[in-house]
Amino acid sequence: MPESFADYESLAAAVLPAAVRDFVAGGSGTETTLWLNRTALDAVTVVPRVLAGAESADTSCRLFGGAASMPVAVAPMAYQRLLHPEGEMLLARAAAAAGAPYVISTLSSYPLEEIAKAAPSWFQLYWLRDRAMVESLVERAEAAGCGALMVTVDVPVMGRRLRDVRNAFALPSDVVAANLVGSVSEAHVGVPGLSAVAAHTASAFEPAVSWRDLEWLKSRTDLPLVVKGILDPRDAVRAVQIGADGIVVSNHGGRQLDGAVASINALPGVVDAVGKECSVLLDSGVRSGTDVLRALALGASGVLVGRPLLWALAVDACGEALDLLHRELADAMLLAGCADVASAARLTTGRA
Repeated sequence: MPESFADYESLAAAVLPAAVRDFVAGGSGTETTLWLNRTALDAVTVVPRVLAGAESADTSCRLFGGAASMPVAVAPMAYQRLLHPEGEMLLARAAAAAGAPYVISTLSSYPLEEIAKAAPSWFQLYWLRDRAMVESLVERAEAAGCGALMVTVDVPVMGRRLRDVRNAFALPSDVVAANLVGSVSEAHVGVPGLSAVAAHTASAFEPAVSWRDLEWLKSRTDLPLVVKGILDPRDAVRAVQIGADGIVVSNHGGRQLDGAVASINALPGVVDAVGKECSVLLDSGVRSGTDVLRALALGASGVLVGRPLLWALAVDACGEALDLLHRELADAMLLAGCADVASAARLTTGRA
């Protein structure tokens, strides 16, 4: 059994094709922001409190009105059947067993309705050129009982992911964007020197999405609206003014603008700007229970966890991985003198 939550990457490397490993692991450009996410998290120090009198740490919390066993949700991630034949279904069931919300991607390789039956879920929305399809996806998420709508706003176009370009990466024929019309697209046609997945998103995604579109979305649904991909506090304020119920501070795991600020470095400014008005989650770079504690200490309500769970999916160990993350968080909280999640927010932080 792995000793830490981060260990699943090396296990997955032994079983996955090189191109799939690169698709999951890679960032955009020279991968500067991918590197910054990790180094910035490592630089956050926490000042523990002592003599707290707690025998154990209560990691439970509420996220957008729903109970969670820990302040962690499974991040929206596309095409999970690349990692395992059961893909999203396997990871969603593991999340449900662990008491963690599962975020269904627009680009999931199983239909959102099937995934929502397997686990308490939120739905992540990419803005498509076809407005009717956007509306249909919202309606389907509502009908499926999704607990929140998470709209990703940092992908007007896909970042230039050079690993995929070098690999001329394309999806195998049995892995499709199951929520979108048609099972075959540009994503399945390999072209030397190009990413087929990037070609597909270029044709499907709306690059000119604006605040006006977000206002329309808020008027269209009664689901809690979570805006993912915000780094500037001014954008966070604007989102709250429109009616956002939550913000996800995220640079898309270093996969969009290379050179963007590390998410953990952007978090305090966003929390200061809107933290009393809505929940703020952190995404990008979380690899341990200590990272979750760092985010809580800097004001986050919780975190999204992505890549490590894909690595665990590849080796059929999703439940084991979530359990390990839970134990890491409980240990970190107890060592920091935190009896519960609320007390973690009162910790003092610094920089190494």
